[in-house]
Amino acid sequence: MDIPAREKLVSAVAEMIALTAIHLSDDVDAALRRAAAAETNEAARTMYGCMLEDLELADRLNRPICQDTGVLQFFVEAGTGFPYLDEIKDALTEATARATAQTPLRPNVTEPLGEHNTGNNVGFGAPYIEYELVPGSTDLRIRLYMAGGGCSLPGRSKVLMPLEGTEGIKRFVCETVVEWGVNACPPLVLGIGIGTCAVTAAQLSKKALLRPIGTHSSDPKAAALEEEMKRDLDRIGIAPLGFGGDRSVLSVNIECAGRHPATLGVGITTGCWATRRGELLIHADLSCEILSHRRLMKGGR
Repeated sequence: MDIPAREKLVSAVAEMIALTAIHLSDDVDAALRRAAAAETNEAARTMYGCMLEDLELADRLNRPICQDTGVLQFFVEAGTGFPYLDEIKDALTEATARATAQTPLRPNVTEPLGEHNTGNNVGFGAPYIEYELVPGSTDLRIRLYMAGGGCSLPGRSKVLMPLEGTEGIKRFVCETVVEWGVNACPPLVLGIGIGTCAVTAAQLSKKALLRPIGTHSSDPKAAALEEEMKRDLDRIGIAPLGFGGDRSVLSVNIECAGRHPATLGVGITTGCWATRRGELLIHADLSCEILSHRRLMKGGR
């Protein structure tokens, strides 16, 4: 890969990282503003006002929304015809280090079994990169999630007895939100995965979290459960920021897969009120589109 082409790839990813740290994606921004406008509790309205002021200051000062800019996780859909497949890992790693210095991002990555901070968000297995091949495509689609500490704390994955069924899933999720939800700075974006084992359920829950607010599971029963669980969780009323109000969640997203008849795996991944997700589409000629922040690409609000 020639240097100009590599620079285009790294620069595009670094720009997406910075944009994701400083501005909420279109769907999260809109959902938060809807929640703030609909809130009836006066104290909660004050807290939502603080959140919206934070967004405005981040925009005006060109600084990250939150001091915890998380650990960067990339979910890559790579077309088998994309001409730079061999360069993806190095480009994402270089873009992470560059964005850490330029945006700037807080260095969060520490050794897996130690406390040494690498200083640039790059280290052993970091940034985390998950790949999926797309046969016949010449595009590269990169989804970014900034995994903060507080919103990662409620993460759970468990295998239930299958007879526990839907009620067991709801109980496990509600108990997790009641016990740990305030640590994740609600209102939450909640990803739930349903599968055979703890691993697949956890992976599906992260996939669910990456899905835009307002979309629904392609499985009709799971889509109905999303709406039911959102109503149930909102009754807990822990948002905003755990101070109490009309809501707990901005969204409940479920992804599921066929499972073993003897198991019912359930995974939970949470995002905070400032769930920072980015999505970048890079074409074979290295032209690109930041799909998650279209309002900013069109000149902003």
